Amino acid sequence: MQRDVGSLPLAPALRARLLAAGFQTVEELLETGPCGLSKELGISKEEALEALQVVRQECHGGAARTAGGSGATRKCTALELLEEEQAQGFIITFCSALDTILGGGVQLTKITEICGAPGVGKTQLCMQLAVDVQIPECFGGVAGEAVFIDTEGSFMVDRVADIAAACVQHCRLIAEAHQEEDHRKALETFSLESILSHIYYFRCRDYTELLAQVYLLPDFLSEHSKVRLVVIDGIAFPFRHDFEDLSLRTRLLNGLAQQLIIIANDHKSAVVLTNQMTTRIGQSQSTLVPALGESWGHAATVRLIFHWDNTQRLATLYKSPSQKESTIRYHITVSISFGMEIQRWEQIVSRGGIFRHTDKSEKDVCFLSFAFQLSFEVKLGCL
Repeated sequence: MQRDVGSLPLAPALRARLLAAGFQTVEELLETGPCGLSKELGISKEEALEALQVVRQECHGGAARTAGGSGATRKCTALELLEEEQAQGFIITFCSALDTILGGGVQLTKITEICGAPGVGKTQLCMQLAVDVQIPECFGGVAGEAVFIDTEGSFMVDRVADIAAACVQHCRLIAEAHQEEDHRKALETFSLESILSHIYYFRCRDYTELLAQVYLLPDFLSEHSKVRLVVIDGIAFPFRHDFEDLSLRTRLLNGLAQQLIIIANDHKSAVVLTNQMTTRIGQSQSTLVPALGESWGHAATVRLIFHWDNTQRLATLYKSPSQKESTIRYHITVSISFGMEIQRWEQIVSRGGIFRHTDKSEKDVCFLSFAFQLSFEVKLGCL
């Protein structure tokens, strides 16, 4: 059933403009988009975005009330919530130490924020996750697809292709070692071309395009139901310039955070954001903190901070509802050789979806074969 524009909870003046411009139903309004609506009504893009945000929330709320009858609020027990939480999968990072401090990997239905200075490895990890999410279930993956929203132009398709080829090679080595039928069948469709064709890339050049893309994303995800990862790289860049009205920026960011939470929950997907660092000036010293302020810090469920200690890269789990704060060391390599033969490994194991090769030394060697390589020693992994 179509809803009239006049029934929307918008300002009377804005409703009058919509009717004067010829908009009769909500469907016509949503098809226009923020840029078109701004031109049609003679209002700013920010006002158009806020109006569309209200309209979309009304549509989602109406659908929930229709589906739920008189009780629109979902009712469940704590036991049901626990069972749902335990049933949710993880996107493995191919690094046992990082997966361990995260509780198994990047969790579906949660928002994970990766903060850090330029060049510390945020985008590299995001590209690796866009490949890892597609690993077949028999290899410990979630067999999903990925959406990659790029605001900084940092997405490197050549690097992603290298990561994808290495991931396929890794799975082939495991299949050769185990000789299981489900592994062989999975590899028939798990290829470089398949991986690249299931990473959906969007380039957003300002905050208007980013907000519009995020608010349109539920429709895209409904058509691509296998998407299990949404990456925004990076979240801060569009909002750190051309904003004189900081209260407007806060409202837009709060609306964006709400929308991302809805996407994560409704579509059973992991949302991964990268964020920049900024300098906070104190009375005696200055410190680096994640950008976008204190209020934005509540948006993510999990927050990782990548930072430097002289020349050593460190990853700190700064915020998590279920895991303690931990710091591990990591490094990034350009490539890794495939020359090692499988006979050199004492065993190949798959524990909870984390691929781990153990050699004769006391090191847990992550066979990453990726551009983003995190190598850890078991005894020195946590600082």
